[in-house]
Amino acid sequence: MTTSESGEAEFNQAATATLTHIEQALEDADLDFETPADGIIEVELDDGSKIIINRHGVAREIWVAARSGGFHFKPQGSGWIDTKSGEPLYDKLAALIAAHGGVMVRF
Repeated sequence: MTTSESGEAEFNQAATATLTHIEQALEDADLDFETPADGIIEVELDDGSKIIINRHGVAREIWVAARSGGFHFKPQGSGWIDTKSGEPLYDKLAALIAAHGGVMVRF
C-alpha cells in the first residue's frame, strides 16, 4: 500500500466513524434525516431547510452545506476543524441545527 493509499484509507475510516457518530446523534435527537448514498447525510429541519453533510474523498474533508453557507472540515487531532474559522465540526453542526431546527443536538 502506498503512502497515498494509506492516507486515503485512514481518511475514509475516520470519516465513516464521524458520519456514523453524527447519524446516532441525529437519531437520539429525533431529527429527520436520510442517507441517500454512502458518505452523505441529509438532515431536514423544521424551517424547511436542509443540512447536507458529506465525505469528500478527493479533498479528504467533510463538507457541510446549509442555508447559511458551505463549510469544509479537515481532520486535525481527534476531530475535524473548519478550514476557515477553525471551529470544530460538532460545534458548527450543533449551531446550524439549533438555528434552523430549534433543536439542541449533543454530539
